[in-house]
Amino acid sequence: MLPYKTIQEAETAIGRPLTAAETLWFNYSATKSDYFLYCHNILFLFLVFSLAPLFYHLLELVYSKIHRFKIQPKIKLSFSQSLNCYLAVMRMFFLVVGPLQLLSYPSIQLIGIRTNLPLPSMGEIVAQLVVYFVIEDYTNYWMHRFLHCKWGFEKIHRVHHEYTAPIGFAAPYAHWAEVLILGIPSFLGPAIAPGHMITFWLWIALRQIEAIETHSGYDFPWAPTKYIPFYGGAEYHDYHHYVGGQSQSNFASVFTYCDYIYGTDKGYRYQKKLLNQLKEGVKSSGLQNGGSYSISTVDLKSD
Repeated sequence: MLPYKTIQEAETAIGRPLTAAETLWFNYSATKSDYFLYCHNILFLFLVFSLAPLFYHLLELVYSKIHRFKIQPKIKLSFSQSLNCYLAVMRMFFLVVGPLQLLSYPSIQLIGIRTNLPLPSMGEIVAQLVVYFVIEDYTNYWMHRFLHCKWGFEKIHRVHHEYTAPIGFAAPYAHWAEVLILGIPSFLGPAIAPGHMITFWLWIALRQIEAIETHSGYDFPWAPTKYIPFYGGAEYHDYHHYVGGQSQSNFASVFTYCDYIYGTDKGYRYQKKLLNQLKEGVKSSGLQNGGSYSISTVDLKSD
């Protein structure tokens, strides 16, 4: 709850007129408790888990040529299978994720996530989000590797790997213990560099949207993430699921630098090299014989 009763009091306290965004924030949050504002995360996560994966399913209905961008085109889940995945995610959401959000507010108070004025600048928000992504990516890498040891996989992580050809709804599909374990990296960034509640909301939502995009099963050439340096993306993470439980490759959650530094992308890079050579060989053969071939890496992989 803001410590100001009027906009004039707020402007006097911060020494300048409120911006349009700050006026909007004041009108919305002035009489609401910090705990109530924090609990908005539950609503945001519900919307992200429900709507972001739905985008890909709707795209399948309205865009007939989308199949050519599917990473594993020979595997197609039925509507009932996708619905069952969503229902399982919602069950985990209401039994684990939601209650965890409700109970974890003291930790948010402890690290100093603020709700007051002034609002952070766009530059501050972007800088903090970059820090959060880097910290989460590094710590998630090692926890993900731990979950691929014999005990971790058999007891916990195998649930997430039930989908060897992942879909958007399967991004948060996991054992309850994995939800708790991998929640730690997401919290570390805000704990190290605490910011405003708005930044925290954006961080939670963007991290889940990124995970859903990574698990979408589609590798779109026009995706904005193609222009992010060292970003893994759907095709990169799909290999991890494609190999399955024995996979010791591509552990990265967002970026690829940890896999490169620690040598856990060698299998992936070797396969990519072979597929590119095969692709070029088929093209060359087609040209020599007067024909033309349109062959993609994902097609070769699926065969």
